[in-house]
Amino acid sequence: MAGGIIVACFLVIALAGPVLAPHDPLAQDLGRRLSGPTRDYPFGRDSLGRDVFTRVIYGARISLVSGTAVVLVATAFGIVTGMLAGWNGGWWDESLMRITDMFLAFPSLILAMAISAILRPNLTNALLAIAVTSWPAYARIARAQVLTLRTRDYVEAARAEGATDAAILTRHLIPNAVAPILVQATVDIGNIILISAGLSFIGFGAQPPTPEWGVMVSEGRRFLMDQWWIATFPAIAILFLVLGFNLVGDGVRDLLDPRLRKL
Repeated sequence: MAGGIIVACFLVIALAGPVLAPHDPLAQDLGRRLSGPTRDYPFGRDSLGRDVFTRVIYGARISLVSGTAVVLVATAFGIVTGMLAGWNGGWWDESLMRITDMFLAFPSLILAMAISAILRPNLTNALLAIAVTSWPAYARIARAQVLTLRTRDYVEAARAEGATDAAILTRHLIPNAVAPILVQATVDIGNIILISAGLSFIGFGAQPPTPEWGVMVSEGRRFLMDQWWIATFPAIAILFLVLGFNLVGDGVRDLLDPRLRKL
């Protein structure tokens, strides 16, 4: 419930961003740069005189869209790969799983940095790089579920009725394998938001003047000792949004696992 409330609040902020934001996120006022929090500017101004509160609101839209989009792409590709490997077996299984292991052998952040640098650092390429590093987890989960479910009676009954492999996978295996994939996806949204902010912080993701939280923290670190508000408020936003998705992921896991419900 706590995680759901946190995520719901950020969703409302993101959807109502233009209404809630009191100023233009890119509007500069150099005469009032680095001014502290006031009633009209509750989060203060940054080094270019931009309203930090407005930029944090718009950053919520970028982070939620980024996390959701990457999870959808990684989930779709991972499910297809894992189910092909688990259903066909043989050289399909060996080939696809060795490729999956190759991606898992590299730290995801380092691999995402390398891919983003090759493609040219910007937000779109950073999200593509994160998606490339995120799909192996879904492939392994999908494969494990197919290996477990392919011998069930309802699968054998569908095969006896003449159902094609594609029909069995889409009508029987994927719906019954969705629970662990949904848990992984929910937790991964928070992790992807964190990785995306990290890439932007070190210059491999979103670029200034984009109102993205990682960019804002990176710009504010130079003034952290005196003008603490520039980096602190976007960092707090990252903290709570990631925490919210992690709590939601734990809650979804508890709801979908009968053994945990009994406890």
